[in-house]
Amino acid sequence: MNLIVEKNLYLENKETRSFLADAFYQNAGQKLPLVIFVHGYKGYKDWGAWSLMAEKFAEAGFFFVKFNFSHNGTTTDDPLNFGDLEAFGNNNYSKELSDLGVVIDHFSKNPHVDDEKIVLMGHSRGGGISIIKTFEDERINGLITLASVDNLDRFPKGEAFENWKNNGVYYAVNGRTKQEMPHYYQFYEDYEQNIHRFDVERAAEMAKAHMLIIHGTEDEAVEVKHAEHLHILHPNSELFLIENANHTFGAKEPWTETDLPKDLNTVTKKCIDFIKEKLK
Repeated sequence: MNLIVEKNLYLENKETRSFLADAFYQNAGQKLPLVIFVHGYKGYKDWGAWSLMAEKFAEAGFFFVKFNFSHNGTTTDDPLNFGDLEAFGNNNYSKELSDLGVVIDHFSKNPHVDDEKIVLMGHSRGGGISIIKTFEDERINGLITLASVDNLDRFPKGEAFENWKNNGVYYAVNGRTKQEMPHYYQFYEDYEQNIHRFDVERAAEMAKAHMLIIHGTEDEAVEVKHAEHLHILHPNSELFLIENANHTFGAKEPWTETDLPKDLNTVTKKCIDFIKEKLK
């Protein structure tokens, strides 16, 4: 069976701006479960080994989608670089949830998709976004978090916060590209205005979907206690810890090898088995 890969599909969101998505699937003559991958902070759809992971899901019988948030710093002309730092600085959680809604609406109508089997799979901050969307959207019946945060209050504290408020912007250095990436104060204002909506803990408690929580024990960016906390909050969740795995499960950018890193391969197999078991 031939793998079909549709790259850089153009999606329009009137609330934010246009962005790109990729679809990986096989034309199997039947409707396929939809798996949507949600990238995290300073992430993008083509980072590292995500495309190799996407191929594995498609080969296993899923319609796999990954996309760039509209304000993640990439553009529709150049999805591989952070060429629009102004957009990055104007990103916020409301925009990300809006973009994810557009992705779900668009691909759930695809003729190859079974719209009664929709799974969100979020990495890092994308995990928090996916938890909230799963609670809000009853169409979603599977939820997988990879190295996810358990809250979205990820802002500067103390004097650093006061400086941010007074200056209107703070900068975070991208360790890989060395770019100084702006965060405008509107990000926090949006959070404050929607603080109940952005309560990841409450959403995890209330979400009805089957939930798989995956985390590496040596995650340098999001401590493993976040995963353990999410597991406590969602009584029917499954916690799967990978010994010595880091935040990206061995992947890095660029990823030039033809195979997945060992830990990410373990993640992918576990996810596939989980979805097949829970969404029969």
